[in-house]
Amino acid sequence: MATLIVHKRAKTDLEILETIEAGIVLLGTEVKSLRASHGVLLGAHVIVRGGEVYVVGMQIPAYQPKNAPADYDPARTRKLLLTSAEITQLSQMLDKRGCTAVPLSIYEKGKKLKVSIGIGRGKKKFDKRQDIKKRDASRDIAREVKRGH
Repeated sequence: MATLIVHKRAKTDLEILETIEAGIVLLGTEVKSLRASHGVLLGAHVIVRGGEVYVVGMQIPAYQPKNAPADYDPARTRKLLLTSAEITQLSQMLDKRGCTAVPLSIYEKGKKLKVSIGIGRGKKKFDKRQDIKKRDASRDIAREVKRGH
């Protein structure tokens, strides 16, 4: 299970409450581009519209730009593949006040590409500061433990 692309700011900006694994509908050039680790998840989010789930704002450039179709849009809306129970669960979580869904990473599972969707709430500035303090403290403790042995 090789991770191809990671949303680097998602865990900093959001408090992730739950994660869901979904398939994604892609073109052949997009699959090759993602396997070459080209693509950006920054600014992307997940929406539920008409009983279907889509990811909006994800940038996937064409694998070979000169061979790409003339009407290729790297920021097009892409459909996510979920079961109906997962779609209802996702829509109920998104209906809660302040909850949002973002793609956390794109990874390979066998020969298929999967998207890890994180459902969470936005963090305030003081929450981010507390997380940084906790991370620094745990890093210092690990350093001391390593030095002691």
